[in-house]
Amino acid sequence: MKASAFVYPWDVNGDPDAPGWIARLGVEQVTLAAAYHSTRALTPRHPRHRIVTAEHAAVLYPPDGRWAGRPLRPHPAGDWAPGDAWGEAAAAPAGAGLEVHTWVVLAHNSRLGAEHPDTSVVNAYGDRYPWAPCIAQPATRAYLTGLAAEAAVRPGARGTELESLGWYGLAQLHAHDKTAGVGLGDVGQYLMSLCFCPACRAGYGEEGLDADEPASAVRAALEPLWRGAILEPLWRGAARDGGWSGVEKLLGETRANATRAWRDRVARSLQQEAVAAVRAAAPDGFQVLLHADPVSYHCGANAGVDPAHILSVADGVVVPCTGGAGLLTPFAQQRRAGAVLAAHLTVVAGLGGRPAVLAADAARARDLGATELRLYHAGLASDADLEAVREAPAGR
Repeated sequence: MKASAFVYPWDVNGDPDAPGWIARLGVEQVTLAAAYHSTRALTPRHPRHRIVTAEHAAVLYPPDGRWAGRPLRPHPAGDWAPGDAWGEAAAAPAGAGLEVHTWVVLAHNSRLGAEHPDTSVVNAYGDRYPWAPCIAQPATRAYLTGLAAEAAVRPGARGTELESLGWYGLAQLHAHDKTAGVGLGDVGQYLMSLCFCPACRAGYGEEGLDADEPASAVRAALEPLWRGAILEPLWRGAARDGGWSGVEKLLGETRANATRAWRDRVARSLQQEAVAAVRAAAPDGFQVLLHADPVSYHCGANAGVDPAHILSVADGVVVPCTGGAGLLTPFAQQRRAGAVLAAHLTVVAGLGGRPAVLAADAARARDLGATELRLYHAGLASDADLEAVREAPAGR
């Protein structure tokens, strides 16, 4: 199977050996970050540094003139990726015979939330999530579609992978995260990720709900959890069921389905608009993939999608498969001829990856429908992790 390794520009720039050690992994492609959120990253083999601190969400190239006069616009990186860091980094693996695709993080941007608080998701208690732009707001949607087109279609790129093209919510590390004191589970995560900004309140109204009633229902549903009453019958039943039936039990079937209908409609239309914007800017044959989760109400980097819908919009999906490849199945059941199902496998042992059993994990993913592999993340991995990847059979 064709395989690609994720890398950051700072993994490559300043390291003349980078194209060689990447190529020796046996990959055919590099998926190189072009727009990324704030992070602190280890670079265990770089000759100039060991830690890179990306202080804010940024584009890793000079943004163009389309943003002039627009209040919502991307910011270039600071000294962690100056100038056209993406272009410089792309030239090296391309020179070693590797395809280069862009990696674009969209609806995850704490700088946007800090500078423009009204763009953020607002939970049922009125708390804003500055890392999570509300994708229902027209200005935010325009920003995200513009960013998708610009960051995806960099000179020399053969395709793109769009991450977080959907709803973001509570479950995202933010600064020194201290939110694990109460176990929310799948149901609680959904309730704490519902947005109640003016655009979403109006949207719930379009689905037949009173603007204020869903927020109070969410607060009432969560109250037993905050009190530590985990044995309360309703919550216990929801936790045991997990998934959507649990949300319906806690929120009420009508309310739950109305909120989901609104959010699904918003996410689907944004995905269509963003992919269309990329295609309009891209040359013929440019590949567009989405990082995706087959459960549409899930939030995060792997956007919750309807498999049949997204495979009719994009050229394929990248699906998290570390620790189990079961999320591939719903996509495989809807796969059309030529669609890419890429299994995302973490190969950094310190991040929970399994480089020593890559061949077995890849074989399992292939059996469940994967057509390609994505290896996360070459620049973060130790030499021992990379050696284990290299030792995996070439066909994986």
